[in-house]
Amino acid sequence: MRQTIVEHEPSREHKERPDDEVRPERDGQAAHEQRRARGPLSGPVGWLVWAVVAVAGAFGFAMIAGLRGEGQQVNAIWMIVAGVCTYAIGYRFYSRLLAYKVLGLDNGRATPAEKFDNGRDYEPTNRWVLLGHHFAGIAGAGPLVGPVLAAQFGFLPGTLWIIVGCVLAGAVQDFVVLFASMRRDGKSLGQMAKDEISPFAGWIALIAVLMLMALILAVLALVVVQALAESPWGFTTIALSVPIALLVGAWMKIWRPGRVLEASIIGGILLITAVFVGRWVGANPSLAPLMTLSPNTLVFVLVTYGFIASVLPVWVLLVPRDYLSTFMKIGVITLLAIATVMLAPTIQMPAVNPTYAWQGLGPVVPGTLFPFVFITIACGAVSGFHALIASGTTPKMLTRESEARLIGYGGMLMESFVALMAMVAAVTLQPGVYFAINTKIPLDQIAAGAASMGGIGFPISPEQMQALATEVGEKTIVGRVGGAPTLAVGMATILANSPIGGGLMDIWYHFAIMFEALFILTTIDAGTRVGRFMVQDLGGNVWKPLRKTSWYPGVLLSSAVIVALWGWLLWVGANDPNGGVKSLWALFGIGNQMLAAVALTTATTIIIKMGKARYMWVTAVPTVWLVLSTFTAAYQRIFHADPRIGFFAAADAAQAQLANQGLSPADAATLQTSIFNNRMDAVIGLVLLVVVALIVVEAVRQWYLLLAGRKPPKLAEAAPVPSRLVRVGDHAATTAAASKERSFAA
Repeated sequence: MRQTIVEHEPSREHKERPDDEVRPERDGQAAHEQRRARGPLSGPVGWLVWAVVAVAGAFGFAMIAGLRGEGQQVNAIWMIVAGVCTYAIGYRFYSRLLAYKVLGLDNGRATPAEKFDNGRDYEPTNRWVLLGHHFAGIAGAGPLVGPVLAAQFGFLPGTLWIIVGCVLAGAVQDFVVLFASMRRDGKSLGQMAKDEISPFAGWIALIAVLMLMALILAVLALVVVQALAESPWGFTTIALSVPIALLVGAWMKIWRPGRVLEASIIGGILLITAVFVGRWVGANPSLAPLMTLSPNTLVFVLVTYGFIASVLPVWVLLVPRDYLSTFMKIGVITLLAIATVMLAPTIQMPAVNPTYAWQGLGPVVPGTLFPFVFITIACGAVSGFHALIASGTTPKMLTRESEARLIGYGGMLMESFVALMAMVAAVTLQPGVYFAINTKIPLDQIAAGAASMGGIGFPISPEQMQALATEVGEKTIVGRVGGAPTLAVGMATILANSPIGGGLMDIWYHFAIMFEALFILTTIDAGTRVGRFMVQDLGGNVWKPLRKTSWYPGVLLSSAVIVALWGWLLWVGANDPNGGVKSLWALFGIGNQMLAAVALTTATTIIIKMGKARYMWVTAVPTVWLVLSTFTAAYQRIFHADPRIGFFAAADAAQAQLANQGLSPADAATLQTSIFNNRMDAVIGLVLLVVVALIVVEAVRQWYLLLAGRKPPKLAEAAPVPSRLVRVGDHAATTAAASKERSFAA
């Protein structure tokens, strides 16, 4: 049954009531859902348990914040305690406030997956499988690399932002955007901005978000190319995950519908087996050359994979592959957390490094703590890319509205924990090792505290770094910048030295490298499908048939457009080591956080229109913070006078060097590339700054008109349709299908 989406006045379920209770006709169901949301820990015993959790979390924060005695080192366990306790309290209490006071989740209302079930894009999906798909889609390079880079400022600022920023901003954004898209039959973020803020803001958002999506996908794909190029072990393991996913998808959809546990066990065993098969292939002299691909070959492989994954039905490849990838992601991070608790390593980085935090002299991330620690952490606390997934594939697969809480809010908590563990892995390394891997500064300058190190020295020697490289099975790890190798060394150090690691540094290091590649790759398939939806939304405003997701020629055309966009950028980056997409890494965090500001601005507008203006602070406060930090960062990256920070200043410095006589042709070409790339970055940053500023200003104007009563609130929600689904075991089906399944089970 397909419904026409029409603008309408907010229904009674959106209007606030003095007692803020549910409508009488839904009292029974709503009360049941709220009791279910509370979980088993309710009543006096439950409150006692939550009090203990709160005290433990507060004690963890006190320990990492310095209230532990002068001169005492911090144990990394307290970072985990502070994070896990805060996540638990945030999910139990804050997400419940959002679910039932602010948004009003209603399982009696059909979701887009039920209304438009077409077996391709709209597909009612088991909530745990969908959580796996959603987590795999949102968890890319950001939570792994960002915290590692931000560790130079000290462990405390980044840790606090990862934990608190997620609970109060990142998870809120993901949950509210997922809810809003679900209520609008799976509309994209740009289309929702157009419908809810204004056509002017919407058109700008549609174009800007599409361009940012192409940039983000290209950057993420480039990381995968760098990780898998010339690596037969990694490529074989990743390649085997595709047929395994096809098998799991067929198992859950065709052969054994609803038997998620069976499929999970089979897929998990096969995925672990694939890791060892990859190791065997990498050591085989006959097979290894066949599975050793060049960067250019990998570009074509990724582009082809992205296109195919975006046009196939979601149950065939996308959902099962992401679900299986989540097994490895969560499994490895959980294993790292367990190893950390067992090893109890001490934190080697200072709580705050004043020279880098306040003077901006850091060799890894130039600039001061504010605003750059927030831009560098990015996805670990709040990510605009998540809003694209939450308004892309995920809302089209939700079976019941109440599942948006687990998947939206809970999924972001999981990603934040990944970022927290990445921070643990980085700050438990010796600082000299950290800077030796993560910068290209000579080791003697790192040890002596040269100007390039901001005048701060950290003990390190060539012999020490060579011994470490031998341990991890590499020729050298000095100057392996970018964050990923540093994280792999940190993870391998904890895992290998823990009681469960067996001292196998080389195995754990290469396993971590492969894990990082898999972590990032799963964002490519989900992101490409979301990009296809965005192309259809944008093109549908010009040519209406293109908006129909059931029209297969439109699906193929829109998929080709988004793949061509990020594929071309990826090709440039893979073939030009001094330019292309690599030069846009500096804009990744800024663009990502600007997307989050757009998402939260749209979410605030929707909450006001729902008649819940007194709750608008849940999204408005994070919006204000993101606008302040992100706009400050963008301005400094464009106009700062220091060539290490400002794009224009860096271009001018390169231009001055180019004027010198005696440069070799290669050096001159490198400088010309640097000039072009820095100026291009500056222009892109300036365009983003202006575009997002226009959207925010227009949204604030709309808020004023709505709150002042000068404009009637009209929601562009789909008309509500009663749900016909009932729960059977751990999945949902129509009443007729449920009756058949019970008969079969009997």
